[in-house]
Amino acid sequence: MGSGDSSIRWGWLKFMYFYTVVSAGLLGLGVVIAPDFVISMMGWPSQDPIVFGVFGSLYIAFGLVSILGLRAPLKFVPVLLLQLTYKIVWFLGVASPLVMKGQFPTHGYLFAAIFVTYLIGDLIAIPFSYVFGKSSATAYLERMRPVDE
Repeated sequence: MGSGDSSIRWGWLKFMYFYTVVSAGLLGLGVVIAPDFVISMMGWPSQDPIVFGVFGSLYIAFGLVSILGLRAPLKFVPVLLLQLTYKIVWFLGVASPLVMKGQFPTHGYLFAAIFVTYLIGDLIAIPFSYVFGKSSATAYLERMRPVDE
């Protein structure tokens, strides 16, 4: 893992996977196992059990796949990219319109604060030059090329 590429922040990558395992994974587990307790504890309004279950299952999946990211940080960067992307979409498509209408609920501020920590962490951790650079695609293709005998 100690690659010579200085643009990869190994510590941040591992931290973001760990943060996802703990916060998203445990929240998702709580939502699936004890939804009424989580709703009560967080001060959320009643939820549709199917949609709330999808939310919990998705968060458990983020947590489980992030465990793999702890072992192979670069292979699982798409998990962090997906996390970053959906949070940006949430801010632009859900939170901002509600704020502009003056309808942003009180319980949404905790979500927003936590999402900001993920946005900042993911932006620092994701090695964008590696992910979108030609060198990573070229290196992958080189590894996949059959060896001539």
